Amino acid sequence: MFYGGRIVFLVVAAISTIGSRAIAQPPQAGEYSPAKYEVVEERDRDAPMRDGVQLKIDIFRPKSKGRFPAVLQQTPYNKNGQVARAKNFAARGYVVVNVDSRGRFESGGEWDPFSPKHKTDGYDLVEWIAEQPWCSGSVGTYGLSYMGWTQWWTATQTPPALKAIVPEVAPPDHFYNCPYQNGIFVCWMMDWAGSTSARQPHRAGPGAYGGFAVDREKAYDKLPYIDFDKTRNYKPNTWWRKWIQQNTANGEYWRAISYQTPESYAKVKVPSLAISGWFDANFPGTPMNYLAMKKHGGSEAARHPRIVIGPWEHIINRHRIAAGIDFGKQAIIDWDGYVLRWFDYHLKGIDNGVLKDPPVHVFVMGRNKWRATEDWPLPQTQFTKYYLRSNGKVNSADGSGSLSIQPPGNEQADEYVYDPNNPTPSAAFANGHIDGPRDISKSASRNDVLVYDTPVFTEDVEVVGPITASLFAATSCRDTDWMIRLVDVYPDGRALFLGEGVMRARHRDPEHGGAFNPNKLSMIEPDQPYEYRINFWRPTGNVFASGHRIRIEISSSYYPYYLRNPNTSEENIGLATKFQVANQKIYHDTARPSHVVLPVIPASK
Repeated sequence: MFYGGRIVFLVVAAISTIGSRAIAQPPQAGEYSPAKYEVVEERDRDAPMRDGVQLKIDIFRPKSKGRFPAVLQQTPYNKNGQVARAKNFAARGYVVVNVDSRGRFESGGEWDPFSPKHKTDGYDLVEWIAEQPWCSGSVGTYGLSYMGWTQWWTATQTPPALKAIVPEVAPPDHFYNCPYQNGIFVCWMMDWAGSTSARQPHRAGPGAYGGFAVDREKAYDKLPYIDFDKTRNYKPNTWWRKWIQQNTANGEYWRAISYQTPESYAKVKVPSLAISGWFDANFPGTPMNYLAMKKHGGSEAARHPRIVIGPWEHIINRHRIAAGIDFGKQAIIDWDGYVLRWFDYHLKGIDNGVLKDPPVHVFVMGRNKWRATEDWPLPQTQFTKYYLRSNGKVNSADGSGSLSIQPPGNEQADEYVYDPNNPTPSAAFANGHIDGPRDISKSASRNDVLVYDTPVFTEDVEVVGPITASLFAATSCRDTDWMIRLVDVYPDGRALFLGEGVMRARHRDPEHGGAFNPNKLSMIEPDQPYEYRINFWRPTGNVFASGHRIRIEISSSYYPYYLRNPNTSEENIGLATKFQVANQKIYHDTARPSHVVLPVIPASK
């Protein structure tokens, strides 16, 4: 979920090189402002917004008469939980201002997670901070998850005093990730909506503990979905039903808070340093914003963004072990040191060489080393098509499905039955996040999962970057979901989840080759084959070692991570009151060559 947390402060190992590969050190903190100040705390002050609402803030500043640059964090998770990081930065010559979001905890106003007032609040806070007697006039921002959203929302308002931002695991707009993942509602947003539906966190449903449902399948079982505010302990609010009723990004509610448009990016004048993890449930925002700022950023500095991607889930840089896999000592970096070096340059004007660093750092799992490179995707990437192949018997891992770089001939379509009453089980997840390379071999034993494997590799195959798929598929219903997963199959039979792409059929855009369109719906005809072009929202950076195989799985559900599609013809499935069984077909023949495109990094000569 969108919870912040303490960052672990460790120094990483020195540079490591393997042969002539572009394997390099992680982002190096180098020298940054020392901790030399006592810290003065001012708690529960008021900051005025343009509409008269007062937001509650905590201020942490150096005990000195001088003026210092400031760093802002806006959070809906209680500003009192963000103290350690604030004190660390304040001791190094920054004023840190932590703010409770509008309508949360002691801040005034009405809480709506996606109210456009969060944009203007961000502007007003930056300019108010810059005018204070302890501020030098330069302001930066940082923060995890929802606080990444607030940074982008604020930056699109172009406050003059804002000089740099550090959006950490920032989600993208709301139909690309959460609450809708390419049009499919992610279940953990049900938990989040309930537990944050009031000013204070609270229990929100069957089996709920700490605000999140333990017995998720029971919690998500009821229809219609729009009534979750009644069947679960949601507090009265004005926004939950808008989430369900406005089921395209073109709805007025979603347009008002959107930031990922060329026009919005052009208003961002400041440089950005972003970070995410391969298993972060909000991963798409980081590379999407990187590419968009390079193209649309509103200044020369803004058009040179930086990204860091490590082997983490949503709470970045805390553990070197994820789902039982140890990624080694380089999996933990001195992230806050790097952020301080970034702010030292942009807020204090210290010429520390940070702009000479490579703009992209990615951690390669399996090799457990970093790549430092000039762009994303990696410039040397060879995008390689892997075609789905079979003799028509590919249901479960016991079938004969194969994944080949050779295109198919006239092959028989593969079929499975998707029954919403008996959905494909998802990997275990905590607070919304599949927190590492989970073994998902159990789901691959079912007949409602199609499985395609490469031959066993005799050499390492490195795959780093964005993944796309082209599925030629048909369903017996008026709507359904398509889900495709990338898996690393070990010699001992473990099948470790790495990434996935999903698409709701009604979001297929027939005018753009079957790509996802968040802005409109396009209902399909039963039993009619269509092409679905799916961008994996969770790509990967992984070495498939010698002796391993690449696996692709296809299903129409992955529950309870995703809310089930009832397969019915209602324009808004949130209003559906019954389920319908769907008969599914995946085509792979000369005319309809279903395939995935993997970003293969060539081995050095």
